[in-house]
This record gives sequence, structure tokens and C-alpha cells, in this order.
Amino acid sequence: MAIILEKSGDQHRINLEKVPDINKEIVINLDWSKGGFFKNLFGGAIDLDLGCFYELRNGNKMLIDGLQFSHGRGGDRHHVTRQGCYDRSPYIWHQGDDRGGGASSGETILVNPQGINEIKRIIVYTFIYEGVAKWSETNAVVKVQVPGKQDVVVKMGQQSSNKKFCAIAELDFGGDNSITVKRLLTFHDGHSDCDKMYGWGFNYQPGSKD
Repeated sequence: MAIILEKSGDQHRINLEKVPDINKEIVINLDWSKGGFFKNLFGGAIDLDLGCFYELRNGNKMLIDGLQFSHGRGGDRHHVTRQGCYDRSPYIWHQGDDRGGGASSGETILVNPQGINEIKRIIVYTFIYEGVAKWSETNAVVKVQVPGKQDVVVKMGQQSSNKKFCAIAELDFGGDNSITVKRLLTFHDGHSDCDKMYGWGFNYQPGSKD
């Protein structure tokens, strides 16, 4: 069973005090329809990128996605890079960019529960790096998985926006051993446009994975 957040603004609070294994990672996963064998073979397969904005309680904040850790700026979970870090602050680490949509389970961000008291909030987003916005064909789903708890799910559904960037969900770390997951599902022209709505406060310049 899973808890599905169906409408914009719907939210669910996860109590971490009763989690059976607090040392086991918290998983944020984005999966989507890859378009099948022939779309991958002849082109036209949909490739989404998972990313997140995070803010720590000490005021530090950053973005993590395939654009940020391209060109060798990423690294494994044990070292602090633009891909994040699992063992040390920010205690958030992106498993890697699934170029071409080949991974069967999409893309995943891991959160270390040992660092949750240092994290203030995470906004989970996705964007289409190349191609046109065909959100209705993605069947994209974000799952927040906490050990011993029901998955909290946000389904994108049949969206028709022509904008290529979508803020999907916000995770608010309450400082009381809880996480509140809230459905957002707002569409934007890009990182900068989304920043204006949620107040991240970054300056942007064009980037490339290649």
C-alpha cells in the first residue's frame, strides 16, 4: 500500500520516531515510461532528469541534478561534490544521471537519516533536458520511501504543459523527527523561473551535460 497525494497542496507527515531501522537510507525515486524498445532504438524516447533544491538549517543551500554534476563535477556518496554527499553534510546524494532513460528504475536521490536534523527542506523537481515537453507520455511518478513506512507517492498524470521543468514535491524536515511530504506539481520555463517562485536565490547561466 502507498499514500498517494492526489491534489496540489495535499501533504502527509511521516513520523520517524517509530522507524524500525533509522540507519537505513531514505529514498526519493523518479520513474517514468521510457517509451519501449522501438522508441529507444529510433529516437523519441522520453528522458527525464531528477533533481532537488535543498536548504540546511545553517542556511546553506544548493541544487543537485545532472547539469550540476556534469563534466566530472560529481563523485561517490562518500565525498562532497556537486552530486551531494551521503556520509557528510548535506547528507543528500544523487545516484547519477540516467542518460537516455536506460535504467529500469529511473533516477534516485538518497537521504541519510543521520543528517535529518540538519536538513530544513528539499524540493524535488524534474526537467526534460532535450526534446519537447510531452509530460502526458511520461507517466512520471515520484516515490518517497522511508524504511518501515508506507511509500508517499506523487503521480504527474496527464499533464499538458509545454514548459520543460516541473517542481513535483516538497519535503519539510520538521526538526521533530518528522518529514512532511507535500505535492506541488508546478511547471516552469527552467531552473531560474522555478527559483523565482520558491525563493532559492541563485544566479544562473546556461549549462550543458556534454
